[in-house]
Amino acid sequence: MKTTKLSSKDQVITSKGARGLRQREVGLELQVIDTSDDILLQPTAPFPEAALDEIAGLLKERVRPKTDRKIKDAVARCTKGKWSGDNYSRRDRE
Repeated sequence: MKTTKLSSKDQVITSKGARGLRQREVGLELQVIDTSDDILLQPTAPFPEAALDEIAGLLKERVRPKTDRKIKDAVARCTKGKWSGDNYSRRDRE
């Protein structure tokens, strides 16, 4: 487990490696959540919360519906060989 220190300005610095584990970028906005045990830092939602009826149909004109068969074929093409043999690294298995 990696550790860090709280600065005199109440700032927490994470290493580039730690940010890379979760694909976080410099400047990411975080929510500070006070739990009963500690403080949790969680990324803010990229979009405001919305009800389904507010967003349903937004992409209707931009995206053509795909059949289940076309989706399965596309997934198969994208993953073919990716998870077999030498391409399946130890890190992926853990």
